[in-house]
Amino acid sequence: MSTGLYTTQMCEYLAELDHEVTVLCGQPYFPNWAVHRGWSKFRYTKRDHGKIDVTHCPHYVPRNPTGIRRIIHHTSFAFAILPILIWYSLTKRFDLVTVVAPSLMSAPFALAFAKVSGARSHLHVQDFEVEAAFATKLIDPETLLGRAALRFEKCCLKRFNLVTTISPKMLLKLHQKGVTPDKTYELRNWADTSRIKPQEPSQSFKKEIRISTEYVALYSGNIGNKQGIGIIVEAAKLLSHRTDLTFLICGNGPALTDLKRKALGLPNVRFIDLQPHERLSDLLSIANIHLMPQIADAADLLLPSKLTNMFASERPIVATAARGTGLADEIKGVGIATPPGDPPKFARAIEQFLNDKELRAEMGKKARLIALTRWEKNSILTRFEARLHELLGTSKRKGKPRGNPRT
Repeated sequence: MSTGLYTTQMCEYLAELDHEVTVLCGQPYFPNWAVHRGWSKFRYTKRDHGKIDVTHCPHYVPRNPTGIRRIIHHTSFAFAILPILIWYSLTKRFDLVTVVAPSLMSAPFALAFAKVSGARSHLHVQDFEVEAAFATKLIDPETLLGRAALRFEKCCLKRFNLVTTISPKMLLKLHQKGVTPDKTYELRNWADTSRIKPQEPSQSFKKEIRISTEYVALYSGNIGNKQGIGIIVEAAKLLSHRTDLTFLICGNGPALTDLKRKALGLPNVRFIDLQPHERLSDLLSIANIHLMPQIADAADLLLPSKLTNMFASERPIVATAARGTGLADEIKGVGIATPPGDPPKFARAIEQFLNDKELRAEMGKKARLIALTRWEKNSILTRFEARLHELLGTSKRKGKPRGNPRT
């Protein structure tokens, strides 16, 4: 429910190939954890998104997303889609039923619907939400609730015909959780290399957000428990002597208020709201360095989706990731990984890039090349569509196919 960009673009790609695509999704609420203005909190909303049939379902959105409230949040969405699935089971037939996790809570209803419809089932894991809840202390793994959550996850994972996820380390974790390799596939998130291109810093954008320093270290994304973003404020304190540097934190989320409180009195830290997608290229262009903090316990439970466009912007990255983790492996050669929870090393890595223009340029060019080769959207989705044809036992036709499967 919080990875809508990639789900949307995947559906658009399949629809353009004449697959009939139907989507059941939540109301837009991310990243502020509040239903967006203009949307009803209580009604189903049906919208045509090009060739895609989209139904937004009402669900509970907590202002303060604690562990129990998140469970209620996901459960309410699962029960919101249930009457529509029952209606579809009587009126329509689908070839493939896909669930995107989060939210895994809707998986049992989706699996039952797939069985009734005679459809194949596909689960796409954007993050391991149960273990992420443990890592961020939202749920205690030793409690009855924690043990039940793990059993629920294991039960769901094994029942899908295909389980995809976004990185090699997460693929390995699926195998460790009992999903056989023949039922798994790596479906990476992709970079928007046609929109996000290397460019000189947008001086008009810097002026608009009132930044005049030569250098900008940028974090852009959700501000929540998994990010461990407090280390940026600590690094800003350690680098307060660098009057040529601004730490720009662009985003919203449940931890924002506390983060702003910690940054009080720091003139080298600036906050702005998350920017619309059409302004993303300008935002990324003003960064000399991208910042990618992540708490240690969240390693390999997710691969931050914001990483893809960081690479596409041709800028180096400073991340907090232990050696051998998925994030550390991804930024090898294009950034510096420092131990999570170590502000001095994080600050030193930032300063190393500030002092070495050639190193910034070299790693930035490598990052862009990786975005074009490893994270190119059409290549990733073309391979994925071929895997779906294999799953369904249908042949991929040359040119624009007609009468393709319904998903």
